[in-house]
Amino acid sequence: MGREVLAEAVGWVAKGLPSRPSVPILAGMSVEAADGMLTVSGFDYESSAQVSLPAEVGDDGRVLVSGRLLAGICRAMPRDTVDLSSEGARVAVSSGAARFALQTLPLDEYPPLPELPAAGGVVSGEVFARAVTQVVTAAGRDDTLPVLTGVRVEIRGPVITLLATDRYRLAVRSFTWEPNDPEIEADALVPAKVLSGLARTMAGHEVTLALGSTRTGDGLIGFEGAGRRATSRLIDAEFPKVRKLIPAPGSITRTVTADTASLIEAVKRVSLVAERTSPLRFEFTDGTAILSAGSGEEAEATEPIEATLTGDPLVIGFNTGYLVDALSSLGTPFTHFSFTEPTKPVNIVGLHSPNETPDGHSAYIVVPLRGIS
Repeated sequence: MGREVLAEAVGWVAKGLPSRPSVPILAGMSVEAADGMLTVSGFDYESSAQVSLPAEVGDDGRVLVSGRLLAGICRAMPRDTVDLSSEGARVAVSSGAARFALQTLPLDEYPPLPELPAAGGVVSGEVFARAVTQVVTAAGRDDTLPVLTGVRVEIRGPVITLLATDRYRLAVRSFTWEPNDPEIEADALVPAKVLSGLARTMAGHEVTLALGSTRTGDGLIGFEGAGRRATSRLIDAEFPKVRKLIPAPGSITRTVTADTASLIEAVKRVSLVAERTSPLRFEFTDGTAILSAGSGEEAEATEPIEATLTGDPLVIGFNTGYLVDALSSLGTPFTHFSFTEPTKPVNIVGLHSPNETPDGHSAYIVVPLRGIS
C-alpha cells in the first residue's frame, strides 16, 4: 500500500504507545489484514487508537509487532509502496530493495481494545480541531498534578465548552455540535495529549463523540471519524473552579487591539535578550505598544508596533512563553486584550477584523508578571 498513507497511520497510533510500558506487551501494535482493509491499533489500558485503511489483501491475518519500530521503518522506506507479509514468527516489511524482518510479539497476551461508548453526537472536525488547538496549550505538563494535565469538557445541550489551566493561564473555548439528545448534560476531564493528537488528524472530517459514565465505571470518552477511532480513560479528579478568573464585562477598564502576526514577530525578536525568568515589558499608549526586555548591564531591546488602546495608558509584563502560546493559538488576524488592573489576569482573544466585538465564546487568560514599572 502507499508509503505515506501507511506511515502516517502507523505513526499516529505509535504516538499513543507508552515509551516505558508497565508491561512490555503494551509497546506492541496490532496489524490486521482482512476484507480489503488494513487495521493498525494500539492500547495501553489508558488510551487506544485504531486506523483502518483500504489495502490489497492477499491472505487475512493478524500479528503484533513493536509499534515504534514499525513506525520508524515505514517512514524510512525508499519507495511509494510498502508490502507487509507474515513469515512464521516474523513480519517482513519491504519497499523496493529495502527489506526488514520484525519479530512478532505474543498476540494472545495483548489486551482487547475497549468498545466505544454509545455515540453522543457529531461535530465538525474543523470546529473541533480549532477549539482544541486554542485550549490545550494552557494545560499543565506536570504529571504529579494529573488534574491540570487534562481538558475539562462541559456538554450542555448543543454547546460544548473546553477548559484548561496550569495555574498561570486559563484557556476556554465554546462551540456547537449536534447531540443525539438535545437536553444532554455531561462533564469529563480528558488528557490534553489525547485531544491534541486527535485534533491534528480529524480536522477535515466529521467527528463522532461518545462519552461513557463515570458512575457505572466505564469512564471513557471516544472519538470516531475518517476511518479512525480513539478512546481515553477519563481523569478521575475535580477540576479547579476557574471561571472566576475570566474578567466580567463590567470590570474591563482598558482594551488593546493589534495585528497578531506583527505582535508575535515583535515578541519573539525582543524576547531574545530577555532572561528566562524575566518578563517581557509592554507599554500601551494610544496608537502604540512598545515592547522591551533586557537591562542596561547586559543586552536590551525595544520595538514599537501599532496598537489601538481604549482607556488609560498601561504598563504590564508577561511571561514570553505563555504570551506566544496564547497568540499562536488564536488563528486570527487581530488580537484583543481586555484589562481590569495591571496586576489582574488579562483576557486575550482573537478577532477577524480590528473593529469586531469579541463574541464571548473564547478566553485565554494570562496572569501578568509583577515587578514592572
